[in-house]
Amino acid sequence: MPVGTLASVKSLTTEQLKQLGPEIILNNTYHLMLRPGVEILERLGGVHKFQSWDRAILSDSGGFQVFSLASIRKVREEGVEFRSHIDGSLHFLSPETSIDIQQRMGVDIAMAFDECPPYGWSRDEIEKSMDMTHRWARRSVAAHFSAPNGVLKHAATPALFGIVQGGTYHDLRKRSVEEIASLDFDGVAIGGVVTGESKEEMLDIMHFTTPLLPSDKPRYLMGVGTPEDLLEGVAAGVDMFDCVMPTRNARNGSLFTSQGKIAIKNAKYADDQGPLDPQCSCLTCRTISRAYLRHLYTNDEIAAHVYNTIHNVSFYLDLMRGIRQSIASHSFAAFRATFLNQQPTTDSP
Repeated sequence: MPVGTLASVKSLTTEQLKQLGPEIILNNTYHLMLRPGVEILERLGGVHKFQSWDRAILSDSGGFQVFSLASIRKVREEGVEFRSHIDGSLHFLSPETSIDIQQRMGVDIAMAFDECPPYGWSRDEIEKSMDMTHRWARRSVAAHFSAPNGVLKHAATPALFGIVQGGTYHDLRKRSVEEIASLDFDGVAIGGVVTGESKEEMLDIMHFTTPLLPSDKPRYLMGVGTPEDLLEGVAAGVDMFDCVMPTRNARNGSLFTSQGKIAIKNAKYADDQGPLDPQCSCLTCRTISRAYLRHLYTNDEIAAHVYNTIHNVSFYLDLMRGIRQSIASHSFAAFRATFLNQQPTTDSP
């Protein structure tokens, strides 16, 4: 899922994004509740109409962003009080308010409100946080299905996913899966990764936790990752991913290709007339050379961000299409091996 934090995938227009073909994108509850505000989104017909997007949208609950505001937030059983990173104004998010905001935004998949513990917390701290996430999950489900007067919400209510926590501890992860899987969620996510742990620890969490998740519901690994991580995740049984890497790397001139990652600012591309990736059919690879792309990037032209982002998002989406096709034809193992063998040492800037 390309990340459209503020109802926009950075550097791309909605039409450019549609042409790349994603079936679903991610919006962020925390950022959109601050700007433009849920009242405005509601008046304008919801996030789909707001950003002219006629495909699916998943919304982060805001929990991860609140986690990143450690110096300006207070966590208690009721929820999280925090100050806006924009103007310092005071706000409050709870399982109930997070679900309410996501429903009013009009998303297709909402996430339960959770606490994302930072890497390095003690086992006791991780366990206490996980137990609170479980209590918040139960409150999220209750808020999701019942209006204030206890009446079941209308049929347009979005799907709701729960989030498994537990840090790097296998027994805590197992207990969290059992708790979250026992609730009436439409899908289950693995949270609390890419918070500072090593790649080996992240992969260990993923490989241990994924097989424990319900096999009849979507399995979502949050915030991951590199192309190699996606292949590893699919091999473990993950269905859904989101990550800012395609767009963030694009803005930094780091481009994913079938021949490995390229740092486009490198001088060796100054007179390279070849396409960025000979195996890619995106607009960037069809129409301009590496030399021109380097020229745009080194001169800080806005067009460089656009071309780079078109390619990186296209690369990720094409990889996932290839993975789906290989699974359908029972050739995923061969597809994975071929892809990994084509990835040489990454270009050094």
